[in-house]
Amino acid sequence: MKMANQSVLAGFVLLGLSDQPKLERTFFVLILSMYLVILLGNGVLILVTIHDSRLHTPMYFFLGNLSFLDICYTTSSIPLVLDGFLTPRKTISFSGCAVQMFLSFAMGATECVLLGMMAFDRYVAICNPLRYPVVMSKAAYVPMAASSWVAGGINSLVQISLAVQLPFCGDNIINHFTCEILAVLKLACADISINVISMGVANVIFLGVPVLFISISYIFILTTILKIPSAEGRRKAFSTCSAHLTVVVIFYGTILFMYAKPKSKDPLGADKQDVSDKLISLFYGVLTPMLNPIIYSLRNKDVKVAVKTLVRQKRFA
Repeated sequence: MKMANQSVLAGFVLLGLSDQPKLERTFFVLILSMYLVILLGNGVLILVTIHDSRLHTPMYFFLGNLSFLDICYTTSSIPLVLDGFLTPRKTISFSGCAVQMFLSFAMGATECVLLGMMAFDRYVAICNPLRYPVVMSKAAYVPMAASSWVAGGINSLVQISLAVQLPFCGDNIINHFTCEILAVLKLACADISINVISMGVANVIFLGVPVLFISISYIFILTTILKIPSAEGRRKAFSTCSAHLTVVVIFYGTILFMYAKPKSKDPLGADKQDVSDKLISLFYGVLTPMLNPIIYSLRNKDVKVAVKTLVRQKRFA
């Protein structure tokens, strides 16, 4: 146990792409550019949802939360990734690794719940428009958003608490860019069945349930839209939820691609697949947060008008 504690105190080594330095330089520039776009795009969305009174509605309140969440999610890992590109075999302390895992896990779970809340908002707006002001009052949508953050935080606290109690001995090298929890669990020299079961239950609650809820909501939404007699009415109704639906497809589609693709059984191809898995995980962490503000800006007239108004006011201020 003494050896285990010494290993924990020494921290971990993050491999990243240390065996491919040419790729590291290329990806440093690429990921930095994407991170700056994330900060700018989501930052502007937060500003316009606060500044423009026309956007003080439940949908844009949720959107502002989503943008803030995306900034927090990427900031919890991307600076570490960028530093790793510049520092061969980047080291991280055990406590730093635990904090980074907690933030990433919390933000991911919160986004799953928040996307479900946004689907419910669109369901009420389209299927029960007359009751929308009552059902989605400020007394309802603020606690809904807050509960998303609380649920994500509690889930992350449980998972990380179980992980940090494990003894880590021997090899302390994490074959990843960040302290990804599955990569960390592989280094434990103890039974991790409790961790696996706990994460399985969490995946059902935070992935399975929101997907089912979103799917049912959109079945009702599409059924209601198809009943609208005019083509213009159907187009207008669908446009109010098309941005959210696009974000949901990208978010969950990327997760499905990451975890559903078959693993290579060829030892010679295992290394290539490790690199592929790490890159897919990396781009998953930046692609969706980067696309969210772009999607909502391009597909939402209210946001485009609000952004133009904000730019015009800043220009003449």
